[in-house]
Amino acid sequence: MSRPSASTDIFQAIADPTRRAILDRLRDGEQPVKQLAEPFNISLPAISQHLQVLCEAGLVTQRKAGRQRLYRLNPEPLKEVSDWITHYEQFWQEKNATQTILC
Repeated sequence: MSRPSASTDIFQAIADPTRRAILDRLRDGEQPVKQLAEPFNISLPAISQHLQVLCEAGLVTQRKAGRQRLYRLNPEPLKEVSDWITHYEQFWQEKNATQTILC
């Protein structure tokens, strides 16, 4: 079974803290790249590269409005991450129960 390319792998896309922060900002709604870039101390081309990775992973969609590109969060692919994490909930619950007993 072949592994998805880094640009389409949800886990690779969210591995970068800047991309996670961009996703957090997009939770507030659709935004142009300049507005998304405001809190970051990196160049607009760097933000655009991060957005490209997020778009290729399906986490962000874009549309043109005049001369601007507006970006919007698409949270559906994050379900894959949620499903993967769910497998570990039993581990955490068992670990917490063991720690409680040991205390």
